[in-house]
Amino acid sequence: MNIYIGNLSYDVTSDQLREVFEAYGEVSSAKVISDRNSGRSKGFGFVEMDNKAAAEAAIEQLDGAEIDGRSVKVNEAKPRN
Repeated sequence: MNIYIGNLSYDVTSDQLREVFEAYGEVSSAKVISDRNSGRSKGFGFVEMDNKAAAEAAIEQLDGAEIDGRSVKVNEAKPRN
């Protein structure tokens, strides 16, 4: 399952995102999206988890939780059109 994480602090790294989600199960990938030109975080990212139950538990527990001082929005990522 691909999970969207929004309202991230600009200081959060992909590794930190992975660590947070690994508390709920195995993470196959974690990526904070950054601006192509400046390299600065855009304030959102994606985590991929193979186990659907673990992913749903992570979404339920982390939506609205605080990561690096900011309340984050966590939900299942919508497929790209």
